[in-house]
Amino acid sequence: MDRISPFQLLVSLDGRYRSRAAALPAQQENREIWSGIGFRMAGNYYVAPMDEVGEVLPEPRFTLLPGVKRWVRGVANVRGRLLPVMDLCGFLGLSLSDNRKSRRIMVVEHEGLFAGLTVDEVLGMQHFEVESFAQTVGEIPASVRPYVHGTFSRERDWVVFSPYVLATDAGFLDVVA
Repeated sequence: MDRISPFQLLVSLDGRYRSRAAALPAQQENREIWSGIGFRMAGNYYVAPMDEVGEVLPEPRFTLLPGVKRWVRGVANVRGRLLPVMDLCGFLGLSLSDNRKSRRIMVVEHEGLFAGLTVDEVLGMQHFEVESFAQTVGEIPASVRPYVHGTFSRERDWVVFSPYVLATDAGFLDVVA
């Protein structure tokens, strides 16, 4: 009786297992994906680039400030840091939803500006194939147009809104009434 060495036994087992193993799935075509934070404002759907939104918060309690424009909601203490809270809809001449439970604050920090933008609802991370981007923008309020770059299309159109462009707008920075 021939004795099989341990090495030969391992080689035999390896061959047997490889012959019965399922094949790997065929490699699918990789598509370039763009990601952003989806939000709703005045009935329209927008998406902000991921790197332009620091965090998303529920609407905090805030202290009203005297002598500021109506769209400046106040200032909130967020983890020991004072966060100016701005009504983005109010700044753009739109109406903020009455549904306080769904409202969220998108925190923007850019070139010395630290502010929270109140929107009707944040819809989480949204992912789009880069090919679905178009520079054209459909029906949106004229006041929003200076801050948009284009549109991604999926089940609906998502307008790309740039909080960084907003943060450099002299009209947005002028909060004194």
